Amino acid sequence: MSVAFRREGDEEHLEPKFEIPIPPGPNLVTPRGLRLIDEKVAEVEAAVARLEAEGAEESEIKAAKRDLRYWQTRQITAEPAPEPDGETVEIGTTVSFTLAGKHRTFSIVGDDEADPAAGSVSWTAPLARAMIGAEAGECVAFNGREDAIEVLDVNVTPAG
Repeated sequence: MSVAFRREGDEEHLEPKFEIPIPPGPNLVTPRGLRLIDEKVAEVEAAVARLEAEGAEESEIKAAKRDLRYWQTRQITAEPAPEPDGETVEIGTTVSFTLAGKHRTFSIVGDDEADPAAGSVSWTAPLARAMIGAEAGECVAFNGREDAIEVLDVNVTPAG
């Protein structure tokens, strides 16, 4: 059989593993978000050390190290957002608003802290971006409609 048709091993035919994508733009974080990133770095560092000590499969160790590179990059690039004053919608505030006749409330946080199911969205999300800078009582455009969102209330999100 020709050498051209031989495989050296299964590893060369596996899908390549890419780095975890970093969201574009600045990495603005709330104090809570920065704490969560620090905790995640410590957690993943411990996991890498444990996997190496246990002699885990190389693929498991590589995946954990890839996660660690992501979180270390997020830690290094984290920029604390300016302290909100509660007068306008910005990162670190909780906003109540109406959209399409429905009352909603969420907190605006950094990319890695966002959890829409728990009521927090990233400051880079289209809905949050539409409201950034608005004051209570103001109506803003969204999704091609003028006055689509009415901002009802803006409060500084308690640090937690």
